[in-house]
Amino acid sequence: MNAGAENLMMLSGDTVLATGRQGVFFGVLEEMAASFSRIDVISPRPEGPAVTHTLFGNVHLHPAAGSRLFQVAHILRTARALLAERRYLIITSHDYGFFYNGIAAYLIHRRTGTPYLSEIHHVPAPPRSAGLRERLDLPLNRVYARFAARHAAAIRVVNRVEMPNLLRSFGVPAEKVRVIPSLYLDTAVFQPMPEEKRHDVLLCGRLVRNKRFDLAIDAVHLLKEEGRRVSVLLVGDGPLRQRLLRQARVLGVHEQIVHERFLATAEDLARAYNRSRMLVCASTSEGGPRVTCEAMACGVPVISTPVGIMTELTRDGYNGLFFQWRADELAERMRMLLDDPALARNMGAAGRAAVMPFERRKMIRNYAESLKALAREARP
Repeated sequence: MNAGAENLMMLSGDTVLATGRQGVFFGVLEEMAASFSRIDVISPRPEGPAVTHTLFGNVHLHPAAGSRLFQVAHILRTARALLAERRYLIITSHDYGFFYNGIAAYLIHRRTGTPYLSEIHHVPAPPRSAGLRERLDLPLNRVYARFAARHAAAIRVVNRVEMPNLLRSFGVPAEKVRVIPSLYLDTAVFQPMPEEKRHDVLLCGRLVRNKRFDLAIDAVHLLKEEGRRVSVLLVGDGPLRQRLLRQARVLGVHEQIVHERFLATAEDLARAYNRSRMLVCASTSEGGPRVTCEAMACGVPVISTPVGIMTELTRDGYNGLFFQWRADELAERMRMLLDDPALARNMGAAGRAAVMPFERRKMIRNYAESLKALAREARP
């Protein structure tokens, strides 16, 4: 039994890491690997064949083979085998949906005394609901947050205003909430580039209801009606893909939209930001959103709803623009940036300055050190 090593167990919702794709979580683990002796990541069944099981020499992946209905059993079975061989400083639990990670983390904690951190990055609905399902889910999130506050060492949130306020409204004591940002910006990749502007507007994200890409398409239509042909790059895939493309056809703006379902690398995404005059985020709720901050790091002006970390980072009219989920208001903000290139340049530069404190390595080191500090507090 290795009692002295600094081992970390992560109960993750990631479904792509084991397939060999190198997304944001890959980059986080690459940095975290230097801070821990061993990291074990227990996750759901991947979106394709599992081809990777070890990363960076000391990060071990344990994806499920079956349905999420049996995810708690998979986590407990895997954790039991791992705990028979070594101790862990702390367990992190990515908590969302039906909270199978959090339930399993609690059961492991109850059996072994290993402290765990509940990570609630995002609760659907606040500040605005995207539909009935989110409104129905909100009471479940309230019940779970209170449960986690009783049993977890702490609850991690990733913004300083929206999520702490929400958890307090749920009845979570302020001392149980830890703000540990998850905005890890690779500023060597996401930076201004001498790229030709090919698109007026970039829309980027999973094509789901809470992203409200339909509002952006409506705004493009409004601008077309006044004689402006706004070109759009839509990057993303998801269940609403066909509905959004059909909306664009019905409104007669489909020829103005270039759709890319997937960009392979962070470098490709950085080029897409730099080739766009602005990025629009129309989401009803977010933990980040990451895409706005990546665009800001590239010096690209951002128009966003007041969600997630954006209310902390953005001074409306100085380093970004807000709108309140109305297509006509969004169209007016787009027009403002298109008509005033100097304003767009200055806003982009100010936006870049606002996100520079979130440099990737510094933020991930902060995450690792915060986990170690929490483990020490939980084991007096």
